[in-house]
Amino acid sequence: MPSHLSRAQLDEILADDAPFADLFGFVVEEIGEGTARCRLPYSDVSIRPGGTISGPAMFALADFALYIAVMSEVGPVSLAVTTDMTIHFLSKPGKMDLIGEARLLKAGRRLCVGEVVIFGADDPDEAPVAHVAGTYSVPPDAARK
Repeated sequence: MPSHLSRAQLDEILADDAPFADLFGFVVEEIGEGTARCRLPYSDVSIRPGGTISGPAMFALADFALYIAVMSEVGPVSLAVTTDMTIHFLSKPGKMDLIGEARLLKAGRRLCVGEVVIFGADDPDEAPVAHVAGTYSVPPDAARK
């Protein structure tokens, strides 16, 4: 199904309201209705001791991907905010780009619940490196951009 968020609307929101996306270098590869596929490009800055990509970098990817999935369902709502997020680290990712695939499980009027599966871009058939569940609060219609 098509997204309720155009690429132009997404680009405007990211430029105006989400400068943190540039900090990490996130790339939105796909958006669909209630879904998003986002990439975290590999960077030595994201590596932690032990040679793996840091948990905060993976958490940021998941939060960003779920944010895009929420907007793909409800439209361009830059003021949607995370209310809860839980991450389960499943395996050690190698030194490669990471992909976060988000999908909404429930999209209500005020809350959207979803999940994100994170895996290595070079190993898409391998086991995921993390699984994330999260909830976003969507502002009332009057506050939507």
